[in-house]
Amino acid sequence: MNTPSSRPDALLLMGKHCPYCPTVLQGLQALKADGMIGKLETVVIEDQPERAAELGVRSVPWVRIGPFELAGLRSEQELRSWAEKAGTEAGMAGYLDELLSSGNVDQGMALVRDNPGTLHALLLLLADPDTQLNTRIGISVIMESLENSARLQAIVDQLGELARHAAASVRGDACHYLALSGSSAALPYIKPLLEDEDAGVREIAAESLEQLKAGK
Repeated sequence: MNTPSSRPDALLLMGKHCPYCPTVLQGLQALKADGMIGKLETVVIEDQPERAAELGVRSVPWVRIGPFELAGLRSEQELRSWAEKAGTEAGMAGYLDELLSSGNVDQGMALVRDNPGTLHALLLLLADPDTQLNTRIGISVIMESLENSARLQAIVDQLGELARHAAASVRGDACHYLALSGSSAALPYIKPLLEDEDAGVREIAAESLEQLKAGK
């Protein structure tokens, strides 16, 4: 059970004629009774349409548990799982994976932009060679939006560790993002990849070095 200080609050937006909303409400009430969540707030959108507009919610049920915004029908088990993950890096990685894999890149980008700690959760996804293609594409879009930023430069060492990963796909992606940092601190991590066993990684390393040189 979550401790009182770690319990995430929950918000449910529901509609009077929504067939799925009572199921989600029941699930959240069960979590509340079990001490999995703290405050539970419910909003009926017909009564408070301005609240839905403020949150950008266009369909219900819609739930926010801690930092996680979940649309559509969710079982009690799903809600319980997200409540357990709230406040953890692995949980944020799972949430970003769900957003990016389903094409919600703008939402994922906003989350990373507004919550600096989420960038480390993104690295967890990058480090997993089994991360699906849609998610990797989303990671690339987010990383490219951070090109030459202080935030990207701050994780050069973590990206450098990933440049030594056993999977060539991870090494290649890490190499590309090191170049995007625009930092000379990336050079010691990129140069060894010029002699990588994988031809694709060697090519990315050569392009990355050229990109860093061009940026100076």
